[in-house]
Order: sequence, then structure tokens, then C-alpha cells
Amino acid sequence: MLRVGVIGCGAMGQNHARVYSEIAKLAGVCDISKEAASAVGKRLGVPFFTDHRELLKQELDAVTVATPTFTHHGLALDVIAAGKDLLIEKPMCATLAQAREVMASAEKAGVTLAVGHIERHNPVVQFLKKASTARQLGDVLSMAARRVSPNAPRIADVGVVMDLASHDLDVMRFLAGSEVTSVYALGGKSGKTRHEDHANILLHFSNGITGFIEVNWLTPAKFRRLSLTCSKGVVEADYMNQTVQISSSVPTEVDLSNAFQIPHEYDIKLVSLKKQEPLRNELRDFLDAIVEKRKPLVTGEDGFRALELALAALESLDKGKQIDIHK
Repeated sequence: MLRVGVIGCGAMGQNHARVYSEIAKLAGVCDISKEAASAVGKRLGVPFFTDHRELLKQELDAVTVATPTFTHHGLALDVIAAGKDLLIEKPMCATLAQAREVMASAEKAGVTLAVGHIERHNPVVQFLKKASTARQLGDVLSMAARRVSPNAPRIADVGVVMDLASHDLDVMRFLAGSEVTSVYALGGKSGKTRHEDHANILLHFSNGITGFIEVNWLTPAKFRRLSLTCSKGVVEADYMNQTVQISSSVPTEVDLSNAFQIPHEYDIKLVSLKKQEPLRNELRDFLDAIVEKRKPLVTGEDGFRALELALAALESLDKGKQIDIHK
């Protein structure tokens, strides 16, 4: 079993530590808060540290970095310099220059680099990718995502674009199998947060697919949904319930004198997928990639592209215009 460590004992880091303790050998956790580090360490029965350099001196094969975004760059470089394989939570870094440096350092050191875009590992996304690749849905014409919820007080260093929209930016790029050529965003602050707390983002892909993303921290209820409009039907996926509904229709004879007649027969199928914890899938893929010496499902390049799109959306919000991305 691989020996792993976790840097960052906030909400996400605690869950990384929990899953690692079940599927690998959790060798230690770290947080600058002694209280947070000791709580996780004592609960899981592993050593805890307040200095990540002390954790990196332990016998480790791999490390998760699950800390505030502005710390990712420095911590990632230290992990790579120590020769440890690395999974870094999304967003990958605060800037593209930082992300490039992390990617280059990982490649030079020959370590595995994965980025924690967890929704890629959700069963509904894997189902949609397989169905679209096999052209079971026909051509994908457009995608729309709604990722909304009440205020998230634990998130202080970034707004909804980096925290929430980055999930759907990555998923849409994954499903489209194409790069984004332009980004246009509208949104702002309601006055309750330091950063933007609502945004609507429009994407155009090089293969003609369009994407729309709605994110906010203002909605009383929590929704995590994705819909695909395809030439052979409409697909609606629920990330939380891990269900997929596929709707299609065939035309029927029309009585022009009856305006209330429905001119189609509808076929609606509900697909209930085997429930899986996306984080467990993500960490298994990371560890398997290390052992099998292959790329993880979400690579450093994928993390870089998602960051690029999120920053373009923020630039669009700031400048009030479409941002073109040249490939």
C-alpha cells in the first residue's frame, strides 16, 4: 500500500485523509493550525504536523495539497522537490504562470501530478462521456450547468467562479472533447462576500458546441445539475443524486384544428447509476496512476486549462466583454 500524507486539514483535506486511511496507508497530516491538524491526526490515529516540511521528511510516496488557493504554488513545489507524487486540489494555482511552473517542475522531477477536479470522477460524468463517445446521444449541441447553493463562509480566498464554476468548466471541456475559443461572463457581488458570489458564463468550443454555467452562493437550496441538448434527445443529470434522465420523441399525426394536441410521443428513461463517492474514485485513480505509471484522469494540463477558463471568466466580468482564447 502506498504511503500518503495530506497537507491541509480543512473540510476537503479532512475528507482526503479519511478516504486515504481506508484505501491506502495514511502516514500523516499537516495544517498550520495545530488544533485542526491534531483533531484529524488523533481521529485517524496518525502523526500530525504544523510544518509541511516536517511531514515531507516522513516516509511518503504521495501527498495531497488541500489548502487555500494562494498557497498551492509554494506547497506544490516543495512536495515535488521532495520527490513525492502530488494531487493538488482545484483550482490548481492562483495564476497561469504558477501553474506552468508546477507542471514543468513535476515533469522534470518525473512525479505524477493530478488535479482535484472531483466531478470528473462522478458516475454521471463517466456515463455521459461514454454515451457521447459512442454517439448514443447523437451530436452534442449545447450544455448547461446549474451549481448554486447558500453562502459558503468556509471559502474566503476565491469567489464562485474559481470555487464552483471551475468544476463545470472542466466537465464541459471533458465532455466536449474540444477547447474553448471564447468566454463571456456576467455577475458580481451582492455585498455579502469579498469576491463575486454570482456569475453566468457562456462558452464557445472550437467544435461548435456551446456551454452555459450558472453559479452562485445566493440560492436557498443546493443544486448540482447538468443538461445536454443532443441531436437524439435531451439529457438531464443530477450530480448529487447520481441519476440521468434521457428524453427523446417521435412525431405523430397532427390535427391542425386542435391547437392543444401534442404533436410528439415522448420517451423518457431514468438511469439510476451505482452510487459511488467521487472523492474515493479520484484518489483511487491517483494512486493507480502512480502504480501503473500512467496519467491520471485529470492531469496538470487539465487543471491548467480549467484555471485558464476561470481566469478568462473573471476577466470578462471585470471588463464587461467577451474574452477570446487563442489555441
